[in-house]
Amino acid sequence: MFNRLFNRLFSPEVVRLLASINRLFASKPGLFALLLPLLLGSLNSGVVASPHAAFSSGFILSNANIANTTPVSDRDIGSNHSADLAAAVTSHQNTGARGLEGTVAPIWLLEVKGAIGPGVADYLVRTLNKAQKQVVPPQLLLLTLDTPGGLVASLRDINQAILTSEIPVACLVYPAGARAASAGTYMLYACHLAAMAPATSLGAATPVQLGPPAGGEPKDKEAEQQGASDMERKILNDAVAYIRTLAQLRGRNAEWGEQAVREAATATASEALALGAIDLIAKDPYALLEAIDGRQFVINDTVRVLHTHKALLLDAKPDWRTTFLSTITNPNVAYVLMMLGIYGLLLEFYSPGMGISGVVGAICLLVAMFALQMLPINYAGAALLILGIGLLVAESLVPSFGILGFGGVVAFVLGSVFLIDSELDAFRIAWPVILALAMVSLLFFAVLVSLLFKQRHRAVVSGPEAMVGARALVLDGFPGKGQVLFMGERWQGHSEQALQSGTWVRVESISGLLLELGPLDESKEKQDE
Repeated sequence: MFNRLFNRLFSPEVVRLLASINRLFASKPGLFALLLPLLLGSLNSGVVASPHAAFSSGFILSNANIANTTPVSDRDIGSNHSADLAAAVTSHQNTGARGLEGTVAPIWLLEVKGAIGPGVADYLVRTLNKAQKQVVPPQLLLLTLDTPGGLVASLRDINQAILTSEIPVACLVYPAGARAASAGTYMLYACHLAAMAPATSLGAATPVQLGPPAGGEPKDKEAEQQGASDMERKILNDAVAYIRTLAQLRGRNAEWGEQAVREAATATASEALALGAIDLIAKDPYALLEAIDGRQFVINDTVRVLHTHKALLLDAKPDWRTTFLSTITNPNVAYVLMMLGIYGLLLEFYSPGMGISGVVGAICLLVAMFALQMLPINYAGAALLILGIGLLVAESLVPSFGILGFGGVVAFVLGSVFLIDSELDAFRIAWPVILALAMVSLLFFAVLVSLLFKQRHRAVVSGPEAMVGARALVLDGFPGKGQVLFMGERWQGHSEQALQSGTWVRVESISGLLLELGPLDESKEKQDE
């Protein structure tokens, strides 16, 4: 058996195939240099293939799953590029754009679309840290940006990761019609290279709590400072200092950056380039990579040269953790989870059972608390929300003809409106969600009150009260005291009238173990039956 296996493994056909592969790599070292980072990139979790084509611009999009990688022919790679890669193998340069054995390092593509919040911050910070820990780290992180703004805390976390990154980060406002407004302006200024696509915009970086000066004409600085509070001036001056610091670090227009903060100034792509707010204009990521091939960056006193011509472009997708975090930090989702948690715990409190509602409610409430602590919470709104729920609970326990219930609904709605302290629509709780949950809360406690009323008016089925009015059979005829058969047991009975053995009597009351007996009204008994 082993002889047959050996003969099959080393048959002449297999030997000829291995020899052909060996000659292929020996004659075309560029092919091996190209496949090496592809194989290494396939080990990186979260780096997957982009769905769009890339060969039209000469860039190769790699797939993290080697089984789904599209084969690349020599014609796709290009003879000149193969020669460059072969030369790179023999002349290794520590410039940051070279990988193992001098191969051209890949480029990671990241996408930010929408408001900048905890989910986006987690995605970018973790991807930056992961990139720097790779065996073959990418030579460049290319970030496409389209955002109306976001949270200051999330922006600070992202920019700190960019500023301390050992890998250059290029930011492109893309596609056409995209914007880098508010927090996006700070992020663009923080990146090593800033670019914009045609028909995009930049600016309006005033902190949203302040907003631009009201009225048709801008206020002068003295009037603005006199009208603003100390806290507003602190926020504004801190934002100005921050964007000027970023501009000076990257060599961009600090004066226009300050204008974007103080006066909410905006600029188109061509205007931003003329002002020196960005480095270049590129229609798409591929045009940008063609334009910056050979560009140098100094990071930690080390000169890094980009070799982006036909470099591998890996699409770094968010993993499940980032997706989950982005979902629960949506204010609407966090709000619904919080209410589900409260309802679950209340239901378990009022109607103890298997504990399913309590367990689900506790999980939802803890997840909601985790999400809400990452969002800008207004504590007055949270207090109103808790007060509203408390009043609704009080209405179910102490009926007040709807006064407590109505006040609870009003407090609940006001607390929901003020719960998230943000001027951005993306971080506000939607009105339909608030009204829907307010109606659900009102319906929930209305049903609860009706159940309590039914419980109070339900006939007593146990205890002494349930015995009054029941029938008993006289065992011995007696005037005064004697024995009766009641509910299958012998009881001492007392009656003002003489009772005869074998007759039925009615229990009027119970005093200890003595039954007060009276004549049985047969007509009433038949009516009850």
